[in-house]
Amino acid sequence: MTHASADTDPRTTISLSPMSRLQIGVVAITVGLNALDGFDVLSISFASPGIAAEWGIDRAALGIVLSMELIGMAIGSVLLGGVADKTGRRPTILGCLLVMAVGMLMATTVTSLVQLSIWRIVTGLGIGGMLAAINAVAAEFSNAQRRHFSVSLMSIGYPVGAVVGGIVAAQLLRGNDWRAVFYFGAAVTAALIPVVYFVVPESVHWLARRQPPGALETVNRALTRMGHAAATTLPTIPTEDRKRSIADIFAPGLVATTAIVTLAYFLHITTFYFIVKWVPKIVVDMGFAASSAAGVLVWTNVGGATGGTVFGILTQRYGVKALTIGVLLLSTVAVTVFGAAPADLQRLSLICAVAGFCTNAGIVGLYAIIAQAYPTHVRAFGTGFTIGVGRGGSVLAPILAGFLFTGGFSLVTVAFTMALGSLLAAGVLVLLRLESDRPAPARVGA
Repeated sequence: MTHASADTDPRTTISLSPMSRLQIGVVAITVGLNALDGFDVLSISFASPGIAAEWGIDRAALGIVLSMELIGMAIGSVLLGGVADKTGRRPTILGCLLVMAVGMLMATTVTSLVQLSIWRIVTGLGIGGMLAAINAVAAEFSNAQRRHFSVSLMSIGYPVGAVVGGIVAAQLLRGNDWRAVFYFGAAVTAALIPVVYFVVPESVHWLARRQPPGALETVNRALTRMGHAAATTLPTIPTEDRKRSIADIFAPGLVATTAIVTLAYFLHITTFYFIVKWVPKIVVDMGFAASSAAGVLVWTNVGGATGGTVFGILTQRYGVKALTIGVLLLSTVAVTVFGAAPADLQRLSLICAVAGFCTNAGIVGLYAIIAQAYPTHVRAFGTGFTIGVGRGGSVLAPILAGFLFTGGFSLVTVAFTMALGSLLAAGVLVLLRLESDRPAPARVGA
């Protein structure tokens, strides 16, 4: 057990003490939850060639369908991020898992594009709320030294889920129609509900800040499970601080940060989602089978997982802002190169792996910046707002690319146009000021 004064603020205890097995386990669960998000979001991409063939829809219509859960994600991130700050991280995550499971399951029953779009929006609502909550959880269950790294690890869950899901989807698509992908997603989503319920306690940071009835007892149960000393009292929250609300992200002290990180996320996400949404269809249109297209998307996400991991390791030594700007510039180059890729599966896989490395490292960097930029009482809402509004870029990306293709533009031109999002995001991020984006110094025993 970590020894600390009983009157120490429990948030300080967590920030300055070595991370316990439970804390590491909770961060690992956020990785798994984000992996689930990765599969759920990309499930429609895995299924899109089969949907297009079964219903005879063109690229423009397919681009709209590909964006539906992203609209739900935008709404869910903004609305449910605020819920996570008001009612807690844990109940928000559990509710989002339930919504996601229902949305994935009901997608298998549809008979029209309208019905499919509705259930993809429902699924997106759960995914959006989940993203806002788990970003806060990863930050708040970590100590100060490992916070950037923990958030980075959480973020790489997305491509890990896509990789595992892509391997499963490739196998499912060989012997079944596109609905099998959604059956699998619904089953895995439902299986994670009891894991979260029994393992993940409420955030001590949130409890210490909000102080609902029974907060001290709940905090001490969590601290005991973590192996830390129990607290005798909760910190005194000044009256003016108690009156602060989630709307503080628009207050003078934070509004510039909110504007910058939201715009940067919006711009880069257009590039990111062009790759993850259109790779399967582009590869199929080159003459390859749907299962081969899923394989190329798997390599895209292998690169993404690798990029996120490398980025997280680098945050232990270098500033997160400079790292993020650097990978955004590399992302611009990589996606542009993808546009000139030959119709060769091996080369496509390699190029997409590099593009995935760069684009996902950019996402990881932005998540780390967001978690650092917002204080506890607005962390989930700030994350949710940034992701939610920024998701406009993810909605725009498949639609814009679809209409560019339909308008007769070549893959080279479309890829270059979509790659500009990362370049512009890097330029915007230069304007951001962080108090400190260097990793915290190591403590003895940490």
